[in-house]
Amino acid sequence: MPAQWIETREVPVAELSRFPGNARRGDVEAIRQSIARNGQYRAIVVRKCDDGMVILAGNHTYDAIKAEGHPTARCEVITCTDDEARRINLADNRYAELGSYEQDDLAELLRALDGDFEGSGWDAEALASLDALLTPPDLDDLAKELGDPGEDDTWPSARIRAPHHVAAAWNDHLAAYSDDAAAAFAQSLGVELTA
Repeated sequence: MPAQWIETREVPVAELSRFPGNARRGDVEAIRQSIARNGQYRAIVVRKCDDGMVILAGNHTYDAIKAEGHPTARCEVITCTDDEARRINLADNRYAELGSYEQDDLAELLRALDGDFEGSGWDAEALASLDALLTPPDLDDLAKELGDPGEDDTWPSARIRAPHHVAAAWNDHLAAYSDDAAAAFAQSLGVELTA
């Protein structure tokens, strides 16, 4: 049976405890800034146990609320098994990082703040970088700066950092192409290489 919701209520901070072994490392200072500006807009998910309330989702929000000196935190109180508790903690930490941004929409939202980024987790430098990414280069300016492409020009190289499982999947994929990185990359993009 899945986790069962009991109630939503303000719980004294002193009655809450962090999930043991929580693997996520959040930016508590950034969350504090958000709470100071926006308040606690999302409830912490806690498991009601015989010996108190254990936080399944929102451990760093709890840290920030406690650091801000709030006596209580709004909590969704649930009951669940030990296995469900682990899965809820893992899922909450993982699913946010699996998402991505629609860059144009993000830039529009950030511009709407009119330079006041407090409590958003963003800053002017991030918006400037995003704008630079979204603004295509002027090809005439590039030609003046770099000159016309020559026959010896090649594709640019890029170096990326990837989680171990992604690197392992790439190495397996590459092995299927006898270490021909260009062919393997083209195949992963669904394109054909031409001479």
